[in-house]
Amino acid sequence: MNQQQPASYRITFEPGNRTVTAAGGETLLEAARRLGLHVNASCGGDGTCGRCRVIIEQGAVNGGASEKISPADFQQGHRLACGAEITGDTVVRIPVESGLGKGGLTTGGRGEVAGRNRARMHVYDIEELREHGLFLPPVEKFFLELPRPGHADNMADAGRIINSLSSQYDEHRMVITLPVLKKIPAALRADDFRATVTVARPVHSGKNFVMDIQPGNWTRRNFALAFDLGTTSIYGILVDLESGKVLARDGAYNGQLSYGEDVISRIIYAEKPQGLERMQELAVNTINQVLDKLLAKAHPPEEAARGAVRREEISSITIAANTTMTHLLLGLDPSHIRRAPYVPASTFLPPVRAADLGLKLDQHAVALCYPAVSSYVGGDIVAGVMGSGMYRTDKLTLYLDIGTNAEIVIGSREWLVCAACSAGPAFEGGGITHGMRAAQGAIEDVAIDPQTLEPLLTTVGNRPPVGICGSGLLNLVAALFTCGVLDSRGRFQRELATDRLREGRSGWEYVLVRQQEAGVEHDIVLNEVDIQNFMRAKAAIFAGVKTLVEEVGLAIGDLEQVILAGAFGSYLDLDAAMTVGLLPEIAPEKFLYVGNGSLMGAWMSAMSNHIRRDVVAVVRKLTSFELSEVTAFQEQYTASQFLPHTDLELFPGVKKRLNEQAATSIPAP
Repeated sequence: MNQQQPASYRITFEPGNRTVTAAGGETLLEAARRLGLHVNASCGGDGTCGRCRVIIEQGAVNGGASEKISPADFQQGHRLACGAEITGDTVVRIPVESGLGKGGLTTGGRGEVAGRNRARMHVYDIEELREHGLFLPPVEKFFLELPRPGHADNMADAGRIINSLSSQYDEHRMVITLPVLKKIPAALRADDFRATVTVARPVHSGKNFVMDIQPGNWTRRNFALAFDLGTTSIYGILVDLESGKVLARDGAYNGQLSYGEDVISRIIYAEKPQGLERMQELAVNTINQVLDKLLAKAHPPEEAARGAVRREEISSITIAANTTMTHLLLGLDPSHIRRAPYVPASTFLPPVRAADLGLKLDQHAVALCYPAVSSYVGGDIVAGVMGSGMYRTDKLTLYLDIGTNAEIVIGSREWLVCAACSAGPAFEGGGITHGMRAAQGAIEDVAIDPQTLEPLLTTVGNRPPVGICGSGLLNLVAALFTCGVLDSRGRFQRELATDRLREGRSGWEYVLVRQQEAGVEHDIVLNEVDIQNFMRAKAAIFAGVKTLVEEVGLAIGDLEQVILAGAFGSYLDLDAAMTVGLLPEIAPEKFLYVGNGSLMGAWMSAMSNHIRRDVVAVVRKLTSFELSEVTAFQEQYTASQFLPHTDLELFPGVKKRLNEQAATSIPAP
């Protein structure tokens, strides 16, 4: 007897009028994923985060209720997409705070806020690489004018090429791959034995490989890609290997986001049947999406007459990613990364054909992935160490990349130690009632009037506020603490004379934006639960830094340089970060910001075999600490769960301001 198939229904998602056919009993989150639409599901769809809120405009669903949805909102059709099961044709609206939004992916569009104290920007450029003798692309093109064969010279075509590379360019130990061998006879005779060969130089194989051959002289048309494969976003640049110039840059949100915002959620999904294949497909699809946009933009100025960059002219793609994302990209089993003793499948990755991964590149293009140190100190951090130049400096340096996981590296050219600590998603909007990424309408900066306690805020794109991003959260907590609205435990001073403070559904809260002024249909608030999540995140980072410094027999005051990396670091206000105890209180002039360190390291490796050679030595030099096994870390973490810390002597400037603030208290009603 045939089993009856579940009925199928038409589900329409707004805005955008995107439609998909879904089976009865399927959840709205599953339907949105199949359509390629993102609905925030930080927990991966387990129903614990409450961020995948949608609004049923027509039709009905079963389930989707939650204590995170008020009775009034439930009556208006609000549901959690992960628990709402489809029972008929439905029109669903994804509200702005539940979607990806726009504006969080570019480096432009977010203006500087007057008076903010931020780290000095530092990047390497191509001239610096040339000055240091580091500009030597790992993939290079050579033009050959070969003697034509005859009765007195009937050497094989391949031997003719190898001899010419040796005599003309001093290139030795050549290996010609079978696909290239098949192309050689026609390519040589197409332009009277004038041809261009593409040579790849793996840094440790002892051999060089002829990867491609083209009739004529194409030495000025050699391009490479560099990618940062992030958990949240994927960024890429297209580089001219002849000049070293960046021709195009672009990015996209990682397609895996709908399956969880952290690597643990991704690993759990990858452990399901066909889950690993799905994770790999989404990563590859997003890289290809960015690649298409880069090719659409790229047009070498000096080659304008010869047209835009063609896909087949790209010789290599260098990818930097954390250990989990690298495993998912390559289809490696990541399951043991999240289980003690936290063992990845591999930390060093072999070169692979880009096309074998599903990347839309020619057969000769090679994909090179940055090696990792451990399960939680990945290739993205190694790339940052390389790109920032930290591994070549004599200064005692702290490298810090703040995200869901905070990666910490301390050292100099002589030695390097590293660790990772789980900060949680607070700095990326996760775990915060009205938190969001830095998209259009995100509150990115806040000041509080010390007398009236009224807020003055700035949003991304100067749009009506819809939520609070990481930099806005940091500045808001610092401002509330400085004004005496928050005590050192992160609790509101409830007797203050302001209607901005009130008791809400999740305890006491500060009303940052009233509904009539917001771009969403509710007040935007910060409550004490949000503040505790923030304090745990900042405590993990500071405790990690202090523990790692002390484990190598040093003190915070010994640091000569601090390098901040990542999107959050670019908008991090140093005064606010020290006020709350996120960063150690040291002189602001010691701070440098390098932007996307992962992408910078990938870019530099795409242009320099010297740096690729150094990578292996740096990885072997890096000593990794597992902070969960260091007793002092838990003690430091507990002490750091205050504003700014239980030991105010670590923050003398904050201590002085607090004493001054205590002299002028805000009157009670």
